[in-house]
Amino acid sequence: MKLFTKGLLLIAVPSLVELTLLGVVFDTQEQTEQAAQRVTNSKQILYQSSAIVEPLLRQAARVRTGMVIGDASMIDRHTAWVDVSDRLSKLETLVADTPEQVERVHKMRRAIEAYRAQTATVSQALHEGRSMKPLAALESGALPEPITALRDDLAAFGEEASRLDTERTGALARRRARQQHALIAAVLGSMLVWAGTAMVFARSIGRRLEVLTDNAERLGNGRPLAARLSGNDEIAALDAVLHQTGARLREAETEQTSLKARLEARAQELAGVNEELRQETQDNEMFIYSVSHDLRSPLVNLQGFSKELQVSCDELDSIVVEARLPEAEHERMAHILDGDVRESLQYLRSAVTRAAAIIEALLRISRAGRLEYQWQRVSVGRVVTRVVDTLESAIGQRAAVVTVRDLPPAWGDPGAIEQIFSNLIGNALNYLDPERRGRIEVGALEPGPVEENGSRAVRMRTYYVRDNGLGIPAAYMSKVFRAFQRLHGNVANGDGVGLAVVRRTVERHGGRVWVESTQGAGSTFFVVLPEQPARW
Repeated sequence: MKLFTKGLLLIAVPSLVELTLLGVVFDTQEQTEQAAQRVTNSKQILYQSSAIVEPLLRQAARVRTGMVIGDASMIDRHTAWVDVSDRLSKLETLVADTPEQVERVHKMRRAIEAYRAQTATVSQALHEGRSMKPLAALESGALPEPITALRDDLAAFGEEASRLDTERTGALARRRARQQHALIAAVLGSMLVWAGTAMVFARSIGRRLEVLTDNAERLGNGRPLAARLSGNDEIAALDAVLHQTGARLREAETEQTSLKARLEARAQELAGVNEELRQETQDNEMFIYSVSHDLRSPLVNLQGFSKELQVSCDELDSIVVEARLPEAEHERMAHILDGDVRESLQYLRSAVTRAAAIIEALLRISRAGRLEYQWQRVSVGRVVTRVVDTLESAIGQRAAVVTVRDLPPAWGDPGAIEQIFSNLIGNALNYLDPERRGRIEVGALEPGPVEENGSRAVRMRTYYVRDNGLGIPAAYMSKVFRAFQRLHGNVANGDGVGLAVVRRTVERHGGRVWVESTQGAGSTFFVVLPEQPARW
């Protein structure tokens, strides 16, 4: 049975019982009100019956007086008859539920009508001047026969009314006592019904809710759950869900243990791979350094011998001039010396210079990964100011405007950070658009949230170098930080490793670098550096 149905039953049953008790109370109250009304009617009947005789007696006295003095005006007063008639009508209405009393009222009305007929005869005789001897009985002091009969009927009526009044008064007292008993019974019954309802709720629902709450606490604390509740209500359904959740949690714990073991194994593998990668990177850097270092000596020799060859060529040229060779031989020697030999020497020296530049660039990349940094708080504003002062001549030649905003300090190596901004500002100068006035801006973004880097928490700062130069094509964006990648080679000279060194240096600081650019509108390079040492 669903909780909604149980709740309806827990509400409906006590409510039906209370409605029944209220019905009994209302019934007894209605009966009491009816009994009280009957008692009030009895009192009114006694009052009305006692008030009927007095106006008739006054009328009888006036009839006797009128007969004695012979004045019919004392008899012709209809007010008394109207008053008596009204009282009889009220009395008849009050005793309408008692046939015997109604009959007595009718008899009293007939007696009064008879006496009224006699007084009318007396009044007519007085008006006509006839003798009063036939009506001498009305003139005596004795009551007329209709009035005597009325008094007898009224006495019987009063006795019966008194008896009914006593009976009804007793019935009213009993009804009131019964009403009090019914009210007390209703209150006690209502209390008992609701107490029983509370007990049923506590036993059938409250206890199940306690089991459900206990199972929820067990589930939250990771303890085994109690036995499942029986039934098909919502509490049983919730308990079943708790048991299913517990089973799934156990499965999840088992799976989590397995995943943790696999993760630890993968972490060990990753640590090994990282170590191998570090070793390979170190070997590569050592290889680059060794190769570059070893190649510098042959290149120096090549540069020296090429110069010697150039000098020898000059001497041979002088010897050929002094030897005064024949014209054909002289032209041939001049063609060999000035054409083939000098041109070959020029290509050789250009190749040696290019090789030397490449070797120097490789050494710069190698040094960027091997230098020992002196970690400290660096005033980026001062670093950028030194870079701008160093590039003052190039800035003047380009007629560019360099704006330096407020730059918060960073945590890193002063020389490395200076190299970062030197390369970025230098690149911005080299690739300004000659068709418009160059503008370069160096600033910092608002501080971002603390970033999680493995098990470290680091607060980072983002700096930017923005220019309105030539911009970078979209197809070239992915190659911009690679070594020996040069764009707009006809605009500026360079070896194409500046941005690669920037990326390598920024990554060693635990940051990152990227660029946003629109061809023909300019570029913005963003550099993220730590603001403070990492917190472990």
